[in-house]
Amino acid sequence: MGGDHGPGVVVASALRFLAASDRVDLILVGDEAKIGRHLGSADRTRLKIRPTTQEVGMDEAPSKALRGKKDSSMRVAIDLVKSGEADACVSAGNTGALMATARFVLKTLPSVDRPAIITAVPSLHGHTHMLDLGANVDCTAEHLFQFAVMGSELVTAVEGVAAPRVALLNIGQEEIKGNEQVKQANELLLRSGLNYVGYVEGDGIFLDDIDVVVADGFVGNVALKCSEGVAKFVRHSLSTQFKRTWFSRLAGLAAMPILKQFRRTMDPRRYNGASLLGLRGIVIKSHGGADEIAFENAIHIALKEIHANIPKRIGEQVGRHLDSGHYKAIA
Repeated sequence: MGGDHGPGVVVASALRFLAASDRVDLILVGDEAKIGRHLGSADRTRLKIRPTTQEVGMDEAPSKALRGKKDSSMRVAIDLVKSGEADACVSAGNTGALMATARFVLKTLPSVDRPAIITAVPSLHGHTHMLDLGANVDCTAEHLFQFAVMGSELVTAVEGVAAPRVALLNIGQEEIKGNEQVKQANELLLRSGLNYVGYVEGDGIFLDDIDVVVADGFVGNVALKCSEGVAKFVRHSLSTQFKRTWFSRLAGLAAMPILKQFRRTMDPRRYNGASLLGLRGIVIKSHGGADEIAFENAIHIALKEIHANIPKRIGEQVGRHLDSGHYKAIA
């Protein structure tokens, strides 16, 4: 029921997904009448509706949603994951409320102190995974270490990369650069056994051969939003320039195959779907403005994580590093 477009996009995405995946059932959680109107005469063989009476507003305070919206579509969907009736939850709703509710209902894994948000972004080498993207504004070095372990394990599990290259986002590549948390995290990662390659600057997210970029939630979210803004600016500028004169329009027609490939490479819909790592269940956050193609992609990400059993793998890996003494226990 959340996101900018509500059940219209979610239902259309669900039908697209079911057409492409024949061994999966979906549960649509929310206002039964509204969902039914969008379903129309569609085949409901592998589709269930779980009716709810409440919704979480996109600007609603997480604490209010957590305390007063126990029959919201968001809460009930996450409850279904906890009970085992669903293997994963995908939502385009309020990010803060989703994280707070998921953490309250599902709890963090035994070895994880804080969950983190991770997603893939396009790069010269295909794509790079970034975390944290806003769940944790203030982080210790130990938190950053845990994020690195979780991100590395996710990429190994869903991408098949045996030893993902992990880097810390910093204001320079020199050892003397960065705040104390980043410097301390660097020391922890150097002796971690991960394929840690050191610091990376903001441009390296897209230019360097790196699989996982680690930052606190404040820096990571700013970096992500900046990259989204630059991509929109470039697309708008190109479109404007090609429409200025008849000559530029002809040039645009000649360049159309290249422009289409560029648009496909930079298309944010291909990367929609951020994982809430570190929980005892799979929760995927879709962009609030996602269309049906983008939201469908988020469902596919959930399916990949189900097959890879991500919570179990992350719990084991973080626990292994904790037991090995690579970093001190968090109080």
